[in-house]
Amino acid sequence: MGFTVYLGNLPTWVTADDIQSWLTAEGLVADSIKVIRNPETQESKGFAFIEAPNQEEMEAIIRRFDRAPLEGRLLRANPAQPPRSKGQAKGETKSRPESKRSKGKREEPKSAFAAQLAKVL
Repeated sequence: MGFTVYLGNLPTWVTADDIQSWLTAEGLVADSIKVIRNPETQESKGFAFIEAPNQEEMEAIIRRFDRAPLEGRLLRANPAQPPRSKGQAKGETKSRPESKRSKGKREEPKSAFAAQLAKVL
């Protein structure tokens, strides 16, 4: 995602213009700002993406806004992650195909619980 910052935990009233004015007041630069909205209601979902022109600017935006207080809440700012596929749950990673060497072989369980589970399965 290049130099994109995820800015979360925003109040629903925050607009791209508000974020732009905050950046300008801090001497920071953004190529673009997109506040994510519900497509049906157009209400903000409470987060935005800020496209920075380079790595240094992205890091400066993150340093300034991560854990910054706003209306009794702490903002979250970190490098944006690529979007998950539609069927992928939060925290779930895509599984890798089995290699030819491991095909058909069971890996040794890593814990006693895993060993018990492997016996049942």
